[in-house]
Amino acid sequence: MPSVIVSDTSCLILFYKIGELDLLKKLYGKLHITDTVLKEFNQPVPNWIEIVQLKTDVHKGLSGYLDTGEATSIAFALEHEGSLLIIDEIKGRKAAKEMGIPVTGSLGVLIAAKNTGHLKAVKPIIEKIQKTNFRISENLIERVLDKVNES
Repeated sequence: MPSVIVSDTSCLILFYKIGELDLLKKLYGKLHITDTVLKEFNQPVPNWIEIVQLKTDVHKGLSGYLDTGEATSIAFALEHEGSLLIIDEIKGRKAAKEMGIPVTGSLGVLIAAKNTGHLKAVKPIIEKIQKTNFRISENLIERVLDKVNES
């Protein structure tokens, strides 16, 4: 597992809304977020989420076409080789992948949690997600459930 796990805002908000923020702790132990992500999240964070400062201003070049939280998260992941970035937005994922940063999303977190025994079933969590404003296509839900043998 990568030593540095960086999270963008959307995953934190989603897991907070559905009451599953601790799942991130169970799976990764510690998360790193930028102060920009902290402001966007706008909730108190537990002590296993570390607020980090950027060493460079790479994010300024990304801010032209990405949200500031995404840009700072990508920049921090770039500063830490071999890190994993949790990001859901398509543009941000694409930019991160083009820079060689390994990415996963909120649904990827669920798959990893099931595969490592931190979740018994993904389907009930997806049902909670569907009650929020987080958009997931039926096709994607089917693919996720298929990956964890719950289809």
